[in-house]
Amino acid sequence: MLHPQQVQALIENIVPCQHIEVEGDGHHFFAIIVSSAFEGKMRLARHRLIKDGLAEQLASNELHALSISVAATPAEWAAKQQA
Repeated sequence: MLHPQQVQALIENIVPCQHIEVEGDGHHFFAIIVSSAFEGKMRLARHRLIKDGLAEQLASNELHALSISVAATPAEWAAKQQA
């Protein structure tokens, strides 16, 4: 069973994160990811980048489910925080 910190580390190995939050119960996880790697990418491409990087864990069911609630660039995240 994975812990939120382990899922966070897996994501940080995929993209450089300026901000990341991961919560979960060992099987289902929810993530907020802010990365400059998302620059110029549409929402689906951002999610696909992360999910493709976690393909092995998802295929083996080590990571059962990951919901990416936010996949933002640093500028988008800053604007959201000011709103």
